[in-house]
Amino acid sequence: MAYLYLMLSIAGELFGTSMLKASQGFTRPLPAVGVIVGFLFSFFFLSITLKSIPLNTAYAIWSGIGSVATVIISVLIWKEKISLGSLIGIALIVIGVVVLNFFGPGHSDSPEAAKTEQLSQ
Repeated sequence: MAYLYLMLSIAGELFGTSMLKASQGFTRPLPAVGVIVGFLFSFFFLSITLKSIPLNTAYAIWSGIGSVATVIISVLIWKEKISLGSLIGIALIVIGVVVLNFFGPGHSDSPEAAKTEQLSQ
């Protein structure tokens, strides 16, 4: 269930970020309200996610998927150009999120790590 909340949080962040672009520097009221609603929604669900998923893992996924999806949205909806450097950066973000998920907290076999994880739940 925590990953569903995390995906909802990412969706809110993507909506808020898209509305940020549409608000044109907060000069358009309706998109400006969308920014606030989107980010409140996002942070609410991110806070619920943090009850179950470690902060560094949740934030890495949230920001990684959010960054990649924002680039896709910027290209498809806002018709912005993407460079080779941007593609390399996005690939590094994805690699970082994958590494963190495989080797981050909760993936250690040490008894101390297991105890710490049990105490935090």
